[in-house]
Amino acid sequence: MFKRMLSAFGVGGPSVDTVLDSSVVFPGQVLRGRVKIQGGTGDALIDEVALSLVTRVEVEYGDHEARGTGEFHRVVVQREVRVPAGQPLEIPFQLALPWETPVTAVGEVTLPGMTVGVRTELEIKGAPDPGDLDPLTVRPLPSQNRVLEAFGELGATFRSADVEVGRLHGVPQQIPFYQELEFFPPSHHAGRLNQVELTFVATPRDLWVVLEADKRGGLFRPGGDTFGRFSMPHEEAEKADWARLVDQWLTQAAERGPFGAAGFTGHGHGRPGHRGSGMGGMLGGAAAGLAGGMILGDMMDGGLIDGDDFGGGDFGGEE
Repeated sequence: MFKRMLSAFGVGGPSVDTVLDSSVVFPGQVLRGRVKIQGGTGDALIDEVALSLVTRVEVEYGDHEARGTGEFHRVVVQREVRVPAGQPLEIPFQLALPWETPVTAVGEVTLPGMTVGVRTELEIKGAPDPGDLDPLTVRPLPSQNRVLEAFGELGATFRSADVEVGRLHGVPQQIPFYQELEFFPPSHHAGRLNQVELTFVATPRDLWVVLEADKRGGLFRPGGDTFGRFSMPHEEAEKADWARLVDQWLTQAAERGPFGAAGFTGHGHGRPGHRGSGMGGMLGGAAAGLAGGMILGDMMDGGLIDGDDFGGGDFGGEE
């Protein structure tokens, strides 16, 4: 069953559908599938067939926050595609997911607000004709899953997740946004910390874990954010005692002043390194993300992003 008729050719034009071998994937995995085109009443020429990976992102502009659709990877599958009248045509493809692709599900639980999809783009006579979005379920790598299990072991409670435009200091970030998973702290830290935020930055070899703790202030205690990071190869991260490492860091974060945190960099043994920097150092801001080449959704008056490709029928109407 073909989803969509190509509007550029009008009534009787060819129709297109993208079929994925599997919609359940992991960061760094090669996604395979086929773009199926059914010829219409006459011969047709499609200048270019491309696939892109998109996700929902948040951008901060001063005191404002906007949401839109961000494209973070794009490949041209084929150029000069001739579609004979009434004939079917299949174009196989392979699409390598970036290692930093946001996670959308943990176990059987879908993370609220997290959406990643494959968008089929067709260039016809110089005019783009975007196709439907095919949703992906992105599960964590085994090394990432081990960290998430540790949060559960400590008694931290998942709060929310989002994807924010910007760059993090001191990690090999390749795409201009990062995913934040927010947790209420374990009960034995609840009196001193408001929340804990977790970000993964993965490479083919290593896993980087960035933590941010919102320290609860008081009459004689300054509040503020504290940052830290861990790094180790994936194989080592799968075996590490993350519950101990994270709990140790949370204890230090609760005791230190704002912007001070141990950076567990390179070895993965839990030994304190240099102190973390403040918000200005950890986050490059929206400007850095936009300069990094990510394509955002339609920009409306006031510089805010309007609309959301993941709403409506594309992804089942999830907000």
